[in-house]
Amino acid sequence: MRILICNDDGYLAPGLAALAQACQDLGQIEVIAPEQNASGTSNALTLNRPLQVHAAGAGQPGVRFVNGTPSDCVHVALTGLLGYRPDLVLSGINQGANMGDDTLYSGTVAAAMEGYLFGIPAIAFSQTDKGWAHLDAAGRLVHSVVAQILAQGLPADPFLLNVNIPNRD
Repeated sequence: MRILICNDDGYLAPGLAALAQACQDLGQIEVIAPEQNASGTSNALTLNRPLQVHAAGAGQPGVRFVNGTPSDCVHVALTGLLGYRPDLVLSGINQGANMGDDTLYSGTVAAAMEGYLFGIPAIAFSQTDKGWAHLDAAGRLVHSVVAQILAQGLPADPFLLNVNIPNRD
């Protein structure tokens, strides 16, 4: 299982690290995330300047960042950076809920949607409250959800899920 992980809070966000950690035993993980916080960028793609990809450094092996939006990160990954097609795209864990109208503006949901638009099953994960309280519990729930989906086998048709997790144990 090859899993691409992205977010909209930036490559240094605790939620991104928690998502990658939660899924490390579920497959081969690639993390490609925005250089800066890109919350609220929706499905924007950068068309007016070159994008650059950088390795995050020794403290974050296997993590790369892009000077663009969450959709840019997934798009760049899927159109050549990875050199293969991942089986699943995960985005998050976002700081704050993505429900109702927020899903239209969310970079977290947009990163997952970019994977879905490429025909890859995708899931966006968010904590309902701002801050990173109980991120360990959110990671356990992420692992449970992804493990259950993988145990059932990925369907032939791609899907897009948006999961909001309460900030509590």
